[in-house]
Amino acid sequence: MSSSASKLIILDRDGVINEDSDAYVKSAAEWIPIPGSLEAIALLSQAGYQIAVATNQSGLARGLFTINDLHAMHQKMADLLSPLGGRVDSIFFCPHVDADRCDCRKPLPGLMRDIASRYRKNDSTMPLLGVPIVGDSLRDLEAATVLGATPHLVLTGKGQQTLDQGGLPTGTVVHTNLLAFTKCLLDTESVT
Repeated sequence: MSSSASKLIILDRDGVINEDSDAYVKSAAEWIPIPGSLEAIALLSQAGYQIAVATNQSGLARGLFTINDLHAMHQKMADLLSPLGGRVDSIFFCPHVDADRCDCRKPLPGLMRDIASRYRKNDSTMPLLGVPIVGDSLRDLEAATVLGATPHLVLTGKGQQTLDQGGLPTGTVVHTNLLAFTKCLLDTESVT
């Protein structure tokens, strides 16, 4: 990631950017940002990072919300980020349930391959080498590390439970939340 244009970060959504719910986040009204997460995305944007969100949204297949509801949630996120100077460049989502046997439902790497295809434009077997992936569950981290991404676990959402269960990918770095990850990343950049 040598030039500003090539800097990419992949974020999970529920439990990383916004509050998660075992009953699913089904509307823009239920989409509530985790304190500090929008500020973190703004800092990353201002530092020249492109931000891709990769999120499982099986509530679509379950009939819990519509594609228009999902777009409304993402529009709310964009509207809240804009005055902070932040933006999400792309959102990749899997609308399926496990029974659909798709390739895009994390921990399978389909969404990550799509992200790599859009941003990396190469045929490398490790097209996301060194790209940070930030998630709160093991499936988030596993989906990206198979393509070479660097795993970062946040303790928001299901993160503490994930940490307690163990079995994290080798090299996983643990952060309190997305803002702590961002500050760590940007502090490391300023040193190098």
